[in-house]
Amino acid sequence: MKPLHIILSVVGGAIAGAAVGLLLAPEKGEDTRKNIMKLLKEKGICLKKDKMEELVDEIEDQIEKHI
Repeated sequence: MKPLHIILSVVGGAIAGAAVGLLLAPEKGEDTRKNIMKLLKEKGICLKKDKMEELVDEIEDQIEKHI
């Protein structure tokens, strides 16, 4: 594996882990979605609001499938 693939895998895992933690936290769904969007922005993932919402929805759907 190339070092870049390893780094991207680690960052992706960290984002996914943080998203799972946020979604399982005892907060309102709206607050959780805001936290996910904030986390993604902190990690340098800057998308238009509608694209960010789509990404958050996809993360939420994937987590619900695995619970």
